[in-house]
Amino acid sequence: MAQTVEFLFDTGLERYKAGETPETLIPVFKEVCDRAPKTSSAWICLSWLYLLENKPSLAYKAAQKAVRLNPQDPQARINLAMSMLETGQKGLREHIEFAKQLIFVNEEWEKDVKDSIADGLNRKPDWQSLAKVKAWLFD
Repeated sequence: MAQTVEFLFDTGLERYKAGETPETLIPVFKEVCDRAPKTSSAWICLSWLYLLENKPSLAYKAAQKAVRLNPQDPQARINLAMSMLETGQKGLREHIEFAKQLIFVNEEWEKDVKDSIADGLNRKPDWQSLAKVKAWLFD
């Protein structure tokens, strides 16, 4: 029996939170994105996993799709900005500024972003672009 997209997404998130490596989860989220291409949260997760795996070009493409689908999601904007930073692209400041505005007006989003940054730095302690983005957002 084929698994539903929701089941794949939810179990993928659970596996991530349990500490599974991004490398093993990328195929799961790629499948979710293939089967439900208009699900911005799946593209956000895929771009994050690519960033963790040092694949910023792939992260950029996934983050672009996430922002296109849901421009009001601060994590999508942050992932896009980080992938732009890691690939040496210009124009990331607008995404940082927009994310700052979003988290300023929504405490839950601010908490989610802080949790995500903490998780990223825990998984990849020397992640310089994430440290820069954290400073831009909160310092």
